[in-house]
Amino acid sequence: MRQIREAWGSRFGFILAAAGSAVGLGNIWKFPYIAGENGGAAFVFVYLICIAIIGFPVLISEILIGRTTQKNPVGAFDALSHSKFWISIGFLGVIAGFMILSFYSVIGGWTLGYVGETLAGNLSNFHNPEEAGALFGQLVGSVTWGVGFHTLFFATVMFIVIRGVQGGIERSSKIMMPVLLFILIILIIRGVTLEGASRGLAFLWVPDWGKINGQSILIALGHAFFTLSLGMGAMLTYGSYMSKKDNVVSSAAQIVFLDTLIAIMAGVAIFSAVFASGLDPAAGPGLIFQTLPAVFSSMPGGVYFSFLFFLLMAIAALTSAISLLEVVVAYFVDERGWSRKGAALVFGGSIYLLGIPSALSFNVMSNMTLSGKTFFDIVDFLASNILLPFGGLMIAVFTGWIWSRTAVISSLKAGAEHLFEVFPAFEGIWLVFLKFVAPILITLVLLNSLGVL
Repeated sequence: MRQIREAWGSRFGFILAAAGSAVGLGNIWKFPYIAGENGGAAFVFVYLICIAIIGFPVLISEILIGRTTQKNPVGAFDALSHSKFWISIGFLGVIAGFMILSFYSVIGGWTLGYVGETLAGNLSNFHNPEEAGALFGQLVGSVTWGVGFHTLFFATVMFIVIRGVQGGIERSSKIMMPVLLFILIILIIRGVTLEGASRGLAFLWVPDWGKINGQSILIALGHAFFTLSLGMGAMLTYGSYMSKKDNVVSSAAQIVFLDTLIAIMAGVAIFSAVFASGLDPAAGPGLIFQTLPAVFSSMPGGVYFSFLFFLLMAIAALTSAISLLEVVVAYFVDERGWSRKGAALVFGGSIYLLGIPSALSFNVMSNMTLSGKTFFDIVDFLASNILLPFGGLMIAVFTGWIWSRTAVISSLKAGAEHLFEVFPAFEGIWLVFLKFVAPILITLVLLNSLGVL
């Protein structure tokens, strides 16, 4: 007997869970440093345009496919196309979730580890980023530390997913997302009250158009796509737990708003503190684990703000990781008839094991490389540079060109009747961006990721 499929307890719960999926380390870690490397405010402006012309249209499409079919990525494409090709595209989403979570959990483990290091008093005596960087290298170079916190992080993710859509994912999102916003507000207040913080705010709000070039636009396009968790089946899976009466367009708009708001808030918190300390805003990936610990160390009460910041990162990592595991679990529950607990334990355990070589890539396996890439780098490259943009491209193509236009629009209008009464042109505008603009720009992102451009 087929079990009754789970659903969200409320639309608000879905918004928080989906926003939690979108709000990950990309917002707290990647967005600030790529903005720092590409001129601050001008990059933020370009990024917002990219969110509007790529992120929003494709997000609507991915959620719509899930809500219409009430199925996981594989089942959804099967139901709408009955084509082996498109079913294989659904499988790519499951595979992408599997691969990304394996190395994402390692980084998530670092954030938990840094919470512990702060509590132990090990992040309070830095005089410069080099000292903080040396500690970071020492920590990730430890097998026990790296694998241990990867284990703790993944166990937390599995526990939440096992508890179900309402009892686990929705309930945890209703706790973690408000806490995340509260912590960000505290960090912003502390950052902007530091002497010299105004230079950081100017960097973030006063554009320097001389820093914008073709490469920075491609970076903005890529991040606008990646930050919303598109192309990996997460939003499709979360959309499949929605009621068919829910408004997909307004839900997508709220998810985009929260995701973008949190990225910008993180930028305000980080840049105000970095500039107040006289350090480099273009420090790259080391901004979080090397520059910021030195910033907090020089700040009155810095140990408390360091704890809050890394707790913030851990929460952001958890909310995204939960959605990645749910993609894999939903497939085996829906298509293979597994129990939720069994699927989470078996396939969550498999993803965890795949993550161990990624954790070891920074210590005992650091010299085991292929074309200069460690195991961690290879998995990251395949998933982030190939599977995600290709998956997003296929979602845009499927909704814009393959799925019947009548069926698409009928499904889109369900629950959003008032929007189309007030703004009837939305249908045509959305389809133009989905059929022409998004595929072209995502193809550019894919080619850039592969190093062709």
